[in-house]
Amino acid sequence: MKVSEKLNIIQENINKACEQSGRAAEHINVVAVTKYVSVERAEETLEAGVLHLGENRDEGLVSKWEVLKDKPLWHFIGSLQTRKVKNIIDKVSYIHSLDRLSLAKEIHKRADKPVSCFVQVNVSGEDSKHGLSPSAVKEFIFQLEELTNIHVVGLMTMAPYTDDEPYLRSCFRKLKAMQEEISSLNLSYAPCTELSMGMSNDYMIAIEEGATFVRIGTALVGND
Repeated sequence: MKVSEKLNIIQENINKACEQSGRAAEHINVVAVTKYVSVERAEETLEAGVLHLGENRDEGLVSKWEVLKDKPLWHFIGSLQTRKVKNIIDKVSYIHSLDRLSLAKEIHKRADKPVSCFVQVNVSGEDSKHGLSPSAVKEFIFQLEELTNIHVVGLMTMAPYTDDEPYLRSCFRKLKAMQEEISSLNLSYAPCTELSMGMSNDYMIAIEEGATFVRIGTALVGND
């Protein structure tokens, strides 16, 4: 199926989720996760009208960036090793995986201008997931004040891969509540107005619970 056809289906689902939750569909940003597809498929995704491409490895991002350059807005969505910041920092518009002070300091040092970052939160507490514990988020954000190249636009989480809808909703709601708490502090360096949550299997639920960025791979760019 062409990416454009898949995008139409996803957009219909987004519209339904927004109607269900009383939200405006234009406030939802679709990040196409292109880590498993060719640069040609990524280019097709851009031609279909997607503005945001997400990669979770520095090598994958750099190789596609070398062909597509600044056509998309690039998102780094995977766990980012501090030593690899230099490889991607001048290419990305968003980093979704800020989860430790050493990484924040390296981004600040390497960046020529403020970088839009999501603080990654391990809401579910799974050992296999990266991210800060919910109790550590506020103090961590306070520590970023002097790092002027870090701009905390929001929070990000990876929900468990499960069909348990009530549990998924509880995870997303916890992140939404945390986002609102940080936003209410009115920190100039951390407006924290955005939520990056929801993937191919649960993006409609995430949108109903407040997601503003959804990271969709298989359902959008898969080659079936």
